[in-house]
Amino acid sequence: MSQIKTVLFLLTLLIGGLQPLHAEEVSLRVVTEELPPYNMTVSGKLTGFSTEVVEAVLAQAGLKGTFQSMPWARAYDTALHDENVLIYSIARIPQRDLLFKWVGVIAPAEWGLFSTRARDISLRTLEEARSYQIATVLGDVGEQYLQSQGFSTGLNLQSSNTYEQNYRKLKHGRVDLWIANAVMGKYLARQAGEDWNDVMTLAYPLTDFGRNEGLYMAFSNQTSDEVVARAREGLEQIKRNGIYEALKKKWL
Repeated sequence: MSQIKTVLFLLTLLIGGLQPLHAEEVSLRVVTEELPPYNMTVSGKLTGFSTEVVEAVLAQAGLKGTFQSMPWARAYDTALHDENVLIYSIARIPQRDLLFKWVGVIAPAEWGLFSTRARDISLRTLEEARSYQIATVLGDVGEQYLQSQGFSTGLNLQSSNTYEQNYRKLKHGRVDLWIANAVMGKYLARQAGEDWNDVMTLAYPLTDFGRNEGLYMAFSNQTSDEVVARAREGLEQIKRNGIYEALKKKWL
């Protein structure tokens, strides 16, 4: 009889070990970049509009995560290849559709090619931009988009690690154009004590650029569907209960 009990006990342990983890037991790695006012490190703490939205979504969904800010190329690579990774403030374009499990839009965005007011470059077509030097961020959606249109780094694209570097490069005349999100650009201008409309102008609007609903949060494909579903519901809940609008008023 004792042998039977022992076998049953071992079977119970084995079956229990094969049970899937519940969403609340999963430890998420949450990655992003420095992209103010969406995500930014202030006094050693990662904050910003998108950061607080994601924190609210996880709290609503009963999920826990460790947040990290890093260069975009590394954050993107981490979300591509590791399990249980959440990446946020990411633009959704067709080339990325199958690479991640998308949760939903967490922030507005206004994409375009920008010139300084002093240069006042105006383009009728994207093709006309090929004769200019354009600032991009390594691995970000703007760079990927232009590369998909035949632009290339070293020829007409100058890649940097941060958007702040590109803002300065454009102001100082080291590039002619900057592919950027105006929401972020306006914040950088305010931080520099400048009025965006005084120093920058829209050279070419990217109205057909990817999905224009805004920036997303998304999971690595190696994340369970249960976790993704919980996050999707959490996002819908904070948009219904007023938390999202309150954060939008606070930051934007």
